[in-house]
Amino acid sequence: MAGHAGTPSPWVRRFLGGVRPGGRVLDGACGGGRHLRLALAQGLDVVGIDRDLGGVADLAGRPGVRLIEADLEGGAPFPLAGETFDGVVVTNYLWRPLLPALVAAVAPAGVLVYETFGRGNERYGRPANPEFLLRPGELIEAVWPRLKPIAYEQVTLADPTRVVQRIAAVGADHV
Repeated sequence: MAGHAGTPSPWVRRFLGGVRPGGRVLDGACGGGRHLRLALAQGLDVVGIDRDLGGVADLAGRPGVRLIEADLEGGAPFPLAGETFDGVVVTNYLWRPLLPALVAAVAPAGVLVYETFGRGNERYGRPANPEFLLRPGELIEAVWPRLKPIAYEQVTLADPTRVVQRIAAVGADHV
């Protein structure tokens, strides 16, 4: 997504409110920054990570914004290993080797909001490669037992037609 175009995902909008006021949110594979911008508008500090930060270059240097250019699929260690966040958001991105690091990045009182393509999407277009499509229940398996799922869906959506799997999961200390 080029620039800062794009409407935030209704799923992310719904569960971003579970991040503590003034908290810090990681947007993994942040792209054009639609969810970074939403979190900023809600008074949260943000960390965006992507292999190409061109879509969020306008946010560089703003207070409460940290941008990290990194190839998450290149085999290097996760650049934020050991850091935790009050919220972790990932949409339209799947790199299975990264899932444990993203789950581990959720603070004990934090929330993970994840939404990406699921099996069945190959009927409607891209992505169609099973490497980039979640198996039914895969996100639940990925977060359990470290995080507790509070909402989960695998649904077919319209405009455009696509199959997505999405989860909101919280740490043990989340209230």
